[in-house]
Parts: sequence; structure tokens; C-alpha cells
Amino acid sequence: MRFLFSPKIPIKTPLYLSTRLLFSRFNTPRISMAIPPPPSAKSVAVDSELGLAKRFWIKFRRESVLAMYTPFVHCLASGNLKIEAFRHYIAQDVHFLRAFAQAYELAEECADDDDAKLSISELRKAVLEELKMHDSFVQEWGSDLAKDRTVNSATVKYTEFLLATASGKVEGVKGPGKLATPFEKTKVAAYTLAAVTPCMRLYAYLGKEFKELLDLHEGSHPYKKWIENYSSEGFQESAVQTEDLLDKLSVSLTGEELDVIEKLYHQAMKLEIEFFSAQPVVQPTVVPLTKEHNPAEDRLIIFSDFDLTCTVVDSSAILAEIAIVTAPKSDQNQPENQLARMSSADLRNTWGLLSRQYTEEYEQCIESIMPSEKVDVFKYEDLRKALEQLSNFEKRANGRVIESGVLKGIILEDIKRAGERLILQDGCTTFFQNIVKNVNLNANVHVLSYCWCGDLIRSAFSSGDLRELNIHANEFIFKESMSTGEIVKKVESPIDKVQAFKDILSNCSNDRKNLTVYIGDSIGDLLCLLEADIGIVIGSSSSLRRVASQFGVSFVPLFPGLVKKQKEHGEGRSSSWKGLSGILYTVPSWAEIHAFILGC
Repeated sequence: MRFLFSPKIPIKTPLYLSTRLLFSRFNTPRISMAIPPPPSAKSVAVDSELGLAKRFWIKFRRESVLAMYTPFVHCLASGNLKIEAFRHYIAQDVHFLRAFAQAYELAEECADDDDAKLSISELRKAVLEELKMHDSFVQEWGSDLAKDRTVNSATVKYTEFLLATASGKVEGVKGPGKLATPFEKTKVAAYTLAAVTPCMRLYAYLGKEFKELLDLHEGSHPYKKWIENYSSEGFQESAVQTEDLLDKLSVSLTGEELDVIEKLYHQAMKLEIEFFSAQPVVQPTVVPLTKEHNPAEDRLIIFSDFDLTCTVVDSSAILAEIAIVTAPKSDQNQPENQLARMSSADLRNTWGLLSRQYTEEYEQCIESIMPSEKVDVFKYEDLRKALEQLSNFEKRANGRVIESGVLKGIILEDIKRAGERLILQDGCTTFFQNIVKNVNLNANVHVLSYCWCGDLIRSAFSSGDLRELNIHANEFIFKESMSTGEIVKKVESPIDKVQAFKDILSNCSNDRKNLTVYIGDSIGDLLCLLEADIGIVIGSSSSLRRVASQFGVSFVPLFPGLVKKQKEHGEGRSSSWKGLSGILYTVPSWAEIHAFILGC
């Protein structure tokens, strides 16, 4: 268990939750934790000093990730996209770019500022140049736009959205011919820029991402010209110019009108995903993972850690907070029929001592298990032997916690209420909901955690209607709904975790082949991450990387790793997933995990 409690502050973790607990001895809800609801995409805080367009791009980052993980975009990045699919895309994109140019023309008519008109005119000319580039693609790859002029529904949906917005057909806005004032016209110009800016920024983003991968690969990339165009300084500058213009045109808008700008921006991002998703890809792809999944032959098993993988604060801090706030004051008499408890002041001091001791000894333990020199070749058994020492330390630390009595007297209902209000990582709940609610997928989900109290985990997931998850954690022992301070020890260490992982697999029937994914964030997850067919590290734990790297483990960002897999797939080499490879994939958020495993 990672103690995240500092004795210098009363269990305050200001970045993640308010630590003030309201306790009433007489009210039915004994404890009410002031933990705000999980942040949604609409409530993600971004730097207010950034321009409007940049803030929207950050806010709707999830959509850009989903676009990057569509089969079409992924195969394009890998270079093994079938030429027929690229030809179809070019034909669709021509329709799209023509609508783009028309939208810019309408926006230019609405802009009341000469500089804005000039900027829009320049952007329109850039689109016309892009159309010329598409003509060169047609000549180079022999595509016949006359034959490929059928427009698919996703393209129609996006172009109609663009032109409707540029024509002022936005709720509460008059049509261009009825716009009486320069301000009303400027508003339509701003709305139009909100509809086109996400596309410009997304293509600039994809171009730069693909260019970095292009530099890593030897040989020629069949779509190098496409990548070079969208990664070029010229296109990057056009994307910035579009964002700056959106910022400028939005300055005088009201709060309600800015809400319209945001909705248009978000809608455009979603339409981009639909556009890429609609491109026909008939070849085998490694994304999404579930695309090739056959429940009759394969069994998908998702494993996940809980603390700081699913949550934004460690559960030990939550349990410590409940214990301290609900403890009696030093001058308060305790009922004779209740378990004797430490006072809140004594509890705070004891938690502080335990936390300091844990931190100091943990660091010493990590240093003691590190090999003197970095290992060149990954050897699982050497790492396991080292982590056995860490496991012994974790068990001793848990023993001290139990012996101290700090977990005594916590009410079960308080734990459940705290769990229901616990903030989970953005996208975590949605991911698991999509996994367990997909009947056709028929996947199993197991949560393996050091958490002292499984009831806290179950309550945290129950608020998202995720009672189907299998929770493997330690459990409080209760007497009349009050914790005795003792723990049923089930998962205390890295060794316990990997044993639980193996036990779950051994209990599976042999009628299907298992495909295992483990998602974790810390050294305690390391053995499970490596045992799984696909190990995904979320976050940026420096201690995990330092220890694992020293034992020869490689960390690869997920998207580049999948691009490499897709290239191998196209070259006829095996792209199957296999554990104990010594390679772990890294992601910054659950959005990328969702995009990889489930797709859009």
C-alpha cells in the first residue's frame, strides 16, 4: 500500500479532492465527503490564459485520440494502407475540401474587419492549393474521380454541417441575407471558423505525429507526400492562423454565443472521427483490438490496478481521512458498547509516523533491489526475485498498520459513501461500462488492488453501475458494521498480485484462447504487466520506469508501438500478442486505452 498521507497537512490532497468531511453523530448519513463528481469532458480545467481555440483543442483531446486510432488513420501512418482505400479517401476529401473553400468564402463575406477578410481569403487559397495536391495524388495513383464521385454519408453529414453553419443556419441566428448589423455578420464568421478550425488542427496534429514516425523508419513510405504536406511549416502555420482568427472573431461574443462556438467545435471534431471511421478498410488491422475478436474462439480478459490507475488519489488517504474525522476528540467520552478508538489527534500523529516510516523504508528497499548495472537482456525471474524483497517489505508495513489500530472503528456505511464520491480518472468509468455492457464482446474484467478495503472499490464502481467487475483486494473485518482494525489479507504485494493474476487464468476453461490485457501504474503492477499479453502503463511513474528499465524492460508509447505492429502485419510477419516479451506500452490517459481496445 502506498501511503499518500503527509503528517504536515491534515490528509489534504488539494489537487484531487477536498478533504473536509462533515460528520454528524445523529444524521443517518454519518459522513459526507466533499469530493466533487468525476470530471467530464466538459468540465476539464484548462489554462485560462490560452486562446479559445487552444482551450477547445485541449478540452476535446479525447476526440483527437479516437481519430488517430481509427483503422484508416492507423494504416495510413504505418504505410501499409491498401491503395484502393487511399484512393477512396482522396475522392471523399475532394468533396470535403470544396465545401471547406465555400464555407471560407461565405465567412469572408460576413467578416466586418479588413484584416479578418484578408486572413480568411488566405486560408481559402490554401484550401485551393490543397485541392491541387489532391489532383497530383490522382495522377500519381491513378484514381479516377469521375468514377469515385459517390459521396458517402459521413462526408455528406460533415459538408452539410459546414455549409449550414457558414450560411448562418445555427439555432438563434438569422440567415446571411437577413443579417442587419456588422456584429451579426461577424458572429456567423466566428461560427464558421469554429466549424473549420478543428479539422485544420487535427490534420496538423496527425501530420506531425506521422512525421516523427516517418523519421524512425528506414525505406520509403508510400504516403510520404501526404505526411509531408500536413506536417509542413506552411500547413502548421495555416492551422495556427485559423485558431488565431477564431480567437479574434470570438472576442466580442457573449457567454451564450461562446457556448455555441464550443458546441460547433466539438461537433466538428466528432464529425471528423465519423469521416475517418467511414473510410473502407478491408485489410486486417491491429486497432481496435476487439475488431478481430471472436468470442467463440477467444476470451478477452481485462485486468486493472485500482489506486492511481483508476483513481486520482490513493485509497489509503481516503481511509485515513475517514478514520481521523470520525474519531472521537481527546476530551470526548466513548460509548461503552463501541470499540475503543484513538482520539483524532492521536490518529493523525500515528498516521504521520506510519507514512514517514513507509516512505523512508520503501525508498531504501527500492535501492537495495536495484542491480548495480543496467541489464541488457530482460530476464523475468531476476526481476521477480528482486520484487520478492519488496513484497516482504509491503507485508511488514501492512502489519504495522494493523498493529497500530488506526483502521479500528470505521463505519462500513462511511466507507461506501466515500467510495461513491471517489473521483476516478477521466474516461475510466466509460471504458469499463463499454466493456461490460457489450454482450457480443463477452469480456471478463478483474481489478487487482493492494487496497485495504474491497468495499471502497466496489462502492466506487457501483456509482457507475459497474457491479459486474470482479474485485480482488484485501477486506476489512467488521463487527456490527464497524471495522475491528484487522484485515483479511489477500493482495498485499507484487507477488500476491501476480499470483492472483495466474490463479484467475488457471481457473478459466480451456475451450478458448485467452487474450490478456493488464493496465497499471506502479512497481506493484510490474510482474502482472509483463505476464499479460499486453501490458499498458498509464501515467508517468518514475520509480516504475527506473526499476523496470534497470532490469531490461522496454517502454514504448502505445501508438508508435501499434504502428510497428501494423507494419509487421502488412509484411506477413506475426502480429500476435504474447506476454513476457519485456515490452510495456505507455499511455497518458484512459482515452488512448479506450481507442486502442474498443475504437470509437
